[in-house]
Amino acid sequence: MELKVKKLQELSSEEILTIIEARINTFIVEQDGHYNDVDQHDRTCLHVSLEEDGQLKAYSRIIEEPDCIRFGRVLVLKEFRKQKLGRKLVGLTIEEIQKRYPGKTIKIIAQAYLKEFYESFGFTATSDVYNHHEIPHIDMEL
Repeated sequence: MELKVKKLQELSSEEILTIIEARINTFIVEQDGHYNDVDQHDRTCLHVSLEEDGQLKAYSRIIEEPDCIRFGRVLVLKEFRKQKLGRKLVGLTIEEIQKRYPGKTIKIIAQAYLKEFYESFGFTATSDVYNHHEIPHIDMEL
């Protein structure tokens, strides 16, 4: 299993299409999302891919903000779920952030049902549950 961290300009057109397809399938099709998944952050963020034999298995993105670092769009492709790849990806994403941005606070907007999952990495809730794109979410930070 290989972790790849790239800026948009470093991704091939095939990698970009694979990432967009995975995000649309996960957040728009499976979760019935009603929002534009591709946004202004995609141009400047770090795209994090967990791959094996050149095949995307899991993805997240890291966004640098003035007061913190955020990560999101965390997904595991449907055919690779139940293999603890989400846990592996989140752990590696946190490690990458801590390596590149030592001492910076990490903030996420987590789907509420994943609160305990993120708490297992040391995150704490900083908001009550609220609807974000029609899905219950909660703000958390590490």
